[in-house]
Amino acid sequence: MPLRRGLPLHSLASVLHITRHSDHHLTMASLPTTFDKPVHVAVIGGTGLSQLEGYTPIAALNPDTPWGKPASPIHILSHGDINVAFLARHGLHHQFAPHEVPNRANIAALRSIGVRSVVAFSAVGSLQEDIKPMDFVLPDQVIDRTKGIRPFTFYEGGVVGHVGFADPFDKKLADVVKTCAAAMVGDGVVLHDKGTLICMEGPQFSTRAESHMYRSWGGSVINMSTLPEAKLAREAELSYQVICMATDYDCWRSTEDVNVEMVIKYMQANSKNAKHLVSAVLDQLSKSEHTELATATHWKGSVEGAIKFMTKAEGRSEQGTKNVEYLFPGFWA
Repeated sequence: MPLRRGLPLHSLASVLHITRHSDHHLTMASLPTTFDKPVHVAVIGGTGLSQLEGYTPIAALNPDTPWGKPASPIHILSHGDINVAFLARHGLHHQFAPHEVPNRANIAALRSIGVRSVVAFSAVGSLQEDIKPMDFVLPDQVIDRTKGIRPFTFYEGGVVGHVGFADPFDKKLADVVKTCAAAMVGDGVVLHDKGTLICMEGPQFSTRAESHMYRSWGGSVINMSTLPEAKLAREAELSYQVICMATDYDCWRSTEDVNVEMVIKYMQANSKNAKHLVSAVLDQLSKSEHTELATATHWKGSVEGAIKFMTKAEGRSEQGTKNVEYLFPGFWA
């Protein structure tokens, strides 16, 4: 069963020091289902997070959105005075294939609880010789090779919004990740600080011809999950950056097929570095000098003109209007 390509760190249990599923369900059942303190930063990753080293689960939220419920309850994790959210993109049991992930509900639910800055982790295939298994990659561009079967916008049903996406990731958030990774070079962390991510449809892997084509386009890495997640984050005025970890060379480099064992081997081997990197990023975002980044003040109001000046009031459907109001309470006031 394929694991990589948009199953972002499906084995986050091994990578981020997470408890077993049985413990997770017990913990989840005993957690409060409401939370009334600010939580501005979220991690989107794989299945079964109930403990990030140094963080304690204190709540599990499962909000209703106009697009349904998120793929999994959102765990609120605490570290001193720091609160962060974690969302398992593919569900608690990894039951959602990449094209089935309720991305709109995931992003809307995070925004509804106050999240404004998102760090996403993804295991990826490398399309370049110099990006080796266990290297981290911080892409700054993306090519969309999904096929249009994934709902990819919040703005429809009588509300039109053309939101800018020329630079799909947040440079300010990327700079924080680069600083954290640079401090860990002596620990064996290798970070490629830019690159083009190919997001394919899946759930099947690429053919060899496709893999070579993506290389000819200048692709750096490939997965199945970054879109439409990044597009929806932009539409919701969230700061968003994906951190990729290479687990294989796709199928362009040899006749060896990508398989689950290969992916798991490299994720487990690199678990210490991945765990330390994500923790360092979260700690940095909690500092006062990064308050504006954590709350994404530089994106606030960025979609207002894209919506208000396109569709006239007479053309807006009731549901489309309510959808925007859910994302931005008081938007139409």
